[in-house]
Amino acid sequence: MKIAIMTGGGDCPGLNAIIQAIVTRAYELGYETLGVLDGYKGLIDGKVIPLRLSDVKDIYDVGGTILGTSRRNPFQSEETVAKVLENIRRFGIDVLIVIGGDDTLGAALKLSKRGVPIIGIPKTIDNDLLGTDYSVGFWTAVEIAAEAIKRLHTTAKSHRRVIVVEIMGRHAGWLTLMAGLAGGAHVILIPEKSLDIEEVCDIIRRREKAGERYTIVAVAEGVKPSDMGDFITISKERDEYGHVRLGGIAMILADEIKKRTGKETRAVILGHVQRGGSPNAFDKILGIRLGILAVDLIKDGKIGYAAVLKGRDVVAVKLDEVVNGVRKVPENLLELTSFFSHIEGGENG
Repeated sequence: MKIAIMTGGGDCPGLNAIIQAIVTRAYELGYETLGVLDGYKGLIDGKVIPLRLSDVKDIYDVGGTILGTSRRNPFQSEETVAKVLENIRRFGIDVLIVIGGDDTLGAALKLSKRGVPIIGIPKTIDNDLLGTDYSVGFWTAVEIAAEAIKRLHTTAKSHRRVIVVEIMGRHAGWLTLMAGLAGGAHVILIPEKSLDIEEVCDIIRRREKAGERYTIVAVAEGVKPSDMGDFITISKERDEYGHVRLGGIAMILADEIKKRTGKETRAVILGHVQRGGSPNAFDKILGIRLGILAVDLIKDGKIGYAAVLKGRDVVAVKLDEVVNGVRKVPENLLELTSFFSHIEGGENG
């Protein structure tokens, strides 16, 4: 049995824990493991290397992915699909384990329909994949973003400013909501809830009146101002999956808050720091458990499945239950976006 491992899309903490677990479990079962370099780009270009136990020793604690990654789409053309299928035959790959988000796993599902044996492992710091409670990398990103927000409290309070913190999240606000709660953001804005800038300004004014002369606003990059109706983007250029690069909502919101309230307002964009660095304990352990399960699914002949977390258990679900949809923050959690906005009335100096 020859198993190939691939990571695609954005990097995140915990990927190397998955890789080490797969190679280790495969070794125990007598399987051979290969690594596909740079995601689907490597599968198209034939960049595949052997992976031995010595290659993955103690990488569980290292951020990023030793295999590299890319946002290349193997279905960009029939020519690229043909190259992928040819390289799978050329390297004698019996099963391809694909670790990625919606785009990466969506392409994997298409490959499975072309006859490629696939096992999926969902990962995304946005935590917006269906079929799993939490994705690898999410809770580490929450901790990083929350720590940044907590640090911004002191500078905002010292200068009596409003600081708008932009956090990743295109279609779902899981990361912004959880990081905002853990970091004590006074206003949390997520794609699942319409943005009313005047409501945000009212909170800032009420805080000012009560003597709280600073405010922290956490906003997901995918929030759309009601009067603009579309994503705020850094560039209109699209990647091979058709996505534009988001960014800039914090700048627009900061300018509008300053105009309406007169408060000095600054924007902070956390950017790629959210997905960098070593995984926390949760993501290390989750990565190890998912990697082991992925190999066990191969052993049991459960091809076309994804290894996911449900409650406290790692289980298998069909790959098509993970992709082709967005796991949004449910209605019952939306009230948490205003948890820290409540203040007592009156002047207190």
